[in-house]
Amino acid sequence: MEKEIMTNDCCCSGKMKLRDEETKKALISRLNRVEGQIRGIRGMVEKDAYCIDIITQASAAGSALNSFSKELLSDHIKSCVAEDVRNGNNEKLDELVKTLQKLMK
Repeated sequence: MEKEIMTNDCCCSGKMKLRDEETKKALISRLNRVEGQIRGIRGMVEKDAYCIDIITQASAAGSALNSFSKELLSDHIKSCVAEDVRNGNNEKLDELVKTLQKLMK
């Protein structure tokens, strides 16, 4: 279920999606792992770790964040986009196309 909300956040569309607790928990768990990886990388920099070791960990964190995005995008397509299309509204399809174009730069 999606609803419109007012926000002053410049990077937010003002829309909101209510997720079931299991989905929300899985997404937050993925983000917590990424956050832990980022903290670990910061610690490596603080301890003057070897460049290649830091780059390797940064790549792993980037991959983990990409996996999070893929999961979220998949859920968006299966729920928000599919619901809009079923209701005869192609607005979400246009939004999805624009988002994919940004991601493929």
